[in-house]
Parts: sequence; structure tokens; C-alpha cells
Amino acid sequence: MSPVWSLGVGLLLLLLWVRHRGLEAVLVHHRWVFVCLFLLPLSILFDVYYQLRAWAVWRLHSAPRLHAQRVRHIQAQVREWKDEGSKRYMCTGRPGWLTVSLRVGKYKKIHKNIMINLMDVLEVDSERQVVRVEPLVTMGQLTAYLNPMGWTIPVVPELDDLTVGGLIMGTGIESSSHIYGLFQHTCVAYELVLADGSLVRCSPTENSDLFYAVPWSCGTLGFLVAAEIKMIPAKKYVKIHYKPVRGLQNICEKFTEESKKKENSFVEGLVYSLEEAVIMTGVLTDEAEPSKINRIGNYYKPWFFKHVEKYLKDDRTGTEYIPARHYYHRHTRSIFWEMQDIIPFGNNPVFRYVFGWMVPPKISLLKLTQGEAIRKLYEQHHVVQDMLVPMKSLEKSIQTFHDDLNVYPLWLCPFILPNNPGMVHPKGDEAELYVDIGAYGEPKRKQFEARASMRQMEKFVRSVHGFQMLYADCYMTREEFWDMFDGSLYHKLREQMNCKDAFPEVYDKICKAARH
Repeated sequence: MSPVWSLGVGLLLLLLWVRHRGLEAVLVHHRWVFVCLFLLPLSILFDVYYQLRAWAVWRLHSAPRLHAQRVRHIQAQVREWKDEGSKRYMCTGRPGWLTVSLRVGKYKKIHKNIMINLMDVLEVDSERQVVRVEPLVTMGQLTAYLNPMGWTIPVVPELDDLTVGGLIMGTGIESSSHIYGLFQHTCVAYELVLADGSLVRCSPTENSDLFYAVPWSCGTLGFLVAAEIKMIPAKKYVKIHYKPVRGLQNICEKFTEESKKKENSFVEGLVYSLEEAVIMTGVLTDEAEPSKINRIGNYYKPWFFKHVEKYLKDDRTGTEYIPARHYYHRHTRSIFWEMQDIIPFGNNPVFRYVFGWMVPPKISLLKLTQGEAIRKLYEQHHVVQDMLVPMKSLEKSIQTFHDDLNVYPLWLCPFILPNNPGMVHPKGDEAELYVDIGAYGEPKRKQFEARASMRQMEKFVRSVHGFQMLYADCYMTREEFWDMFDGSLYHKLREQMNCKDAFPEVYDKICKAARH
């Protein structure tokens, strides 16, 4: 039988099986079929398009030349909204399914959509060590652009598709954040189109109130059109040390100890159970022992979290040299550990060698095709949350995550939180060491109920003066939300800049209690 006939017969049998089981049942219980046959190839086409576009922009040098023209077009749309009587709130016209957040933004259907087609790197200023970019530039795009020039940015949040705009208007973190802070703390200036159509630049010394109020505002103070981000010299490798640790108290003590060491370029922890974890520390270097180089980003390599788990199972420490760009995007192929729920056999060596080059599927395409049944199933039986808590509360926090969710692995990422104005800052007058605890997966707690369990978690985070990342489902009331976040500067600027008729309040945009 020829390959064409074999493929035809295979597709026919698949269609008959789908018809017998029902499309919704297949998408819910056998989603890997749809992902492998359709979403993986579509994701490749998606990537090819954006890579070709970036190449064309670079060859023609059109980005800087067209940026001003595109910004004027955004200003014209805002002024048109004003001329129409300012009857609806405004929001970006980017479809909700294109964002990395799993939340479904229904507001796009009723608000005035402002089209913002800004996805280019504009300028690399080696003298100032600053890169100027448009808001839709992704982390994968930016590191690919800067690394060949010998530069990188201090905080490179995981996942290739995260955008600069999302990381500023929301937040972003990486294992270097114990030195540099959150993504917003590596930015030196923003350019925004405000509710009156004016273009404004802000920095710590120019329109400083706006500069500090923009992070975490989720696009409710204006439209970001450019950002300037610090750069640091890039090196070829990250020398990474793996250390298994057992016992919750030992885990917290070791993680805190390593997070305080500035000589560690990177600090990260993966907690595999309440009593077991691997603590990783890394330093940037240009030299490497050839026998210890691990190109973990190659498509046929094991998923990173599975690779790390081997050190725990073998009860041994280890040292490797990972190429820097591979390290920055080490969790991308497995979307941390979410891929094991989407393609259960995805880490199998046969699958990795044959199909691994297509992994992962685009999160945006997963959202677009998930359907109402899968969305409700994920909402009730799946958790994707990042809670930022003071390092001194780490042990109590892990215990609470275990009691209320029982999701493993947990991701631990330390960061220094400076006492800057804005929605998120420490309780005291000085900078404080915090930790991001990321929970992604299916809770194993028998009494888990999405709303009640998450409200219990949110209550705990507020009690230790922590913060919830706003990309995820949030169940707080308005009063609870503004108890967690400092809204004083935010509300003052919304009043001063006439934002109340132009943009919804951040709570109304992201919290379930407001959206339902």
C-alpha cells in the first residue's frame, strides 16, 4: 500500500472514531489527538511566519522608520473614539486568544478595539546598554536578536511567546530576579498613548508617577507603544549546579541561603513533594568543560523538569554547562510541566526524536481551540497560579499550597522587591526578598473546589503581604483586591489623566467577581 493510501485510510479511521465518540468527548478526553495532528503543524507555520517577518524587517530596516507612523495611527484611533463621544471603554485590538494568559477576556467584544501592530525591536544602544522595543516583541524574539550581538536582558521570563507589553503591564520574573527584581525593575522608560491621544514618555526622572504606576495596571492607564530595557553582556553558558534537598525546613533554609548570594547569577527550585526538592544555582561563563555541556533546548532532549528530577531520584548532586539561550528558555518545550497533561507521552524518547521539533504547541492556539467544555473542565480541575510571598513566609506558604492544592512540582523563583511607588512593594521601608511559588497542574486535594480553594489561597497570600500574578484567575472581591495591592498612586493617576471614562479599572478587567 502506498504512503498516500496509508495516510488516507488512517485519516478515514480517525474521522470515523471521532464521529463515534463525538468531537467534544475527543477534545476533552483525548486532546492529544487534536494537538498532535493539527495544532503542532499550525504552530510551526505560526513560527515560520513571524521569523520570516522579523527577517524582512531586519533586512529592510523598516521598524524604526515605520514606528512613528504606527504610533500616529494609534493616536488617530483614540481621537476618533473621543469624537464618537467616548461611549465605550477602550482596549487593545489584539484577540484575546493570542495572549499567553489562560483567562478569557470577554471585554474585547464590548470595548472599542484599538489596533496596535507593534512587534519590532527598534534600537540597540550599546553605549547606554539599553534596548528599545515595541510592546509585542516576544522573549524568544528578543534573545535571538540580542545574543548574536553579545547582549542579553537581565531578566528573561520563561516561555518564548511572552511579550514585553504583557510583562510590563502584568509582570515577569526569572531565576536572576534575586539580583535584578521583576521584569519591570529592568525597564528604564516607557512610551504611552494616553486617553486624550497624546504621546508621553515616562522614566524615574520624567513623569515618574506614571512610570511607577504602569506596571501591574493591565493597560488601564494608557496604551504602551515602546519600552526601554537595560541590557547586560551575554555569555555563552550557564554553569548550573543541581542539589537534591529533603525535608521542608531544609528545603526552605537552603533556598533562602542561595537566594541571598549575589555571586549566584541564577537561583531556582523545583519542589516535587512536600519533603523533596532540587535547588539549582547557576553562574554565567564563557568557558565550559566539553564533557559536561548539555544542550537542553534541543528538541530531542528530555523535558527540563524531568531531567532535574533524575538528580532527586538518583540522590546525587551534579554540575552542567547549558548554552545561555537554552537555559533562558529551558521550560519552554514542556510549558513548565503542562505538556504532560496535554500530550501524556510527550517526554517519551521516540516521540521526542520523531515529533519533538514541533513541540510545544502555541498557547494561543490551545486557547483558540479549547472550546467551552475544555475551558470549564480546566477551570474546575486545573490550576495555573503564581503567588509572590515574602521569603520569610516560604515554609508556611509551601505547606499551605500542599494543604489547599496538592499540586506538584512547584516552581520556586526568588526576587528582590524594591520599595518603589506603585501597586506592588514591600510592607516596610526597605527592599525585601520575596519568592514566586508557581503551581501548574491538576490539584490532588480531594476536596478541591476551584472558587473556594483559590479564595482560601488568596486570603493566605494577603495575610503574609504577598501578591497574586494577574494573568491567572482571581476570585477576590474589590475590597480584598485593593487590600492586597496598593492603589493609591494608581487611582490618583486615573483621576488626573481622565482614565475613568477611557479604560476599565484593573479589578474590573481581570477579576472573576467583576466579570461574571
